[in-house]
Amino acid sequence: MTFLNAILGHIGGTVLLLARSLKYFGTLPGQSRRVIEQCYIIGFTSLPIVTILTFFIGSVLALQSGYSMENFGAKQFIGTLVGLSMVRELGPVMVAILIAGRVGSAIAAELASMKVFQEVDALETMNIPPERILVLPRLAAIFVMMPPLTLIGILCGWYGGALVSEYTHSISVDNAAYFAALKAYMKNQDVIDGLLKAQVFGFVIVLVCCYIGLSTRGGPREIGASVTKAVVTSLILILVLDYFVTKALL
Repeated sequence: MTFLNAILGHIGGTVLLLARSLKYFGTLPGQSRRVIEQCYIIGFTSLPIVTILTFFIGSVLALQSGYSMENFGAKQFIGTLVGLSMVRELGPVMVAILIAGRVGSAIAAELASMKVFQEVDALETMNIPPERILVLPRLAAIFVMMPPLTLIGILCGWYGGALVSEYTHSISVDNAAYFAALKAYMKNQDVIDGLLKAQVFGFVIVLVCCYIGLSTRGGPREIGASVTKAVVTSLILILVLDYFVTKALL
């Protein structure tokens, strides 16, 4: 029962943090520099690892499916399998996991450090709400950057699969046939659903990491504990939300 109460308390605290942050939504135009800085940190600096990871995910998916589908004489549908898998599931989920590990951990560490060393208390003493300058710009930045990051990841996965399909001797599906199969069964709604799913993941990751960072109590040792808690919680939420969001979008 105590564990359940703790979970409900954390959910309530996260919702309250979101409500307090959105109360200052009108101040975003005046915080454009902070938002742009967070867009750079969240988006541009994450781009290289997103492209590399998703490219090889698409490559491995095409390699594994190519060997399996060869036995059924269905190699021509590799493009469909890779395309829909990247759009509906692997693209949004893997980008979200990267954001949780790279960006979420950094957010939790920074805010936990500020809380432990009383910088957040100093902001409150000067009548500067931490939700306005520490949380809201990050939420705005992830809202802006998550869709393009996911879209780039999806495209990299597609082209990774195309290269493997064409240049692996046992598969030998040329680019024209690969992308023809991909386009034949791909709908615009599939792409929109994938981007919406990524948007939900990214927003929840940043909000939860901000909450955990600002909730840190104790000494410097607690900073590492907060980072671990933020990353683990984000990964669990990604997988839990993945089921419910997918079910809602189907």
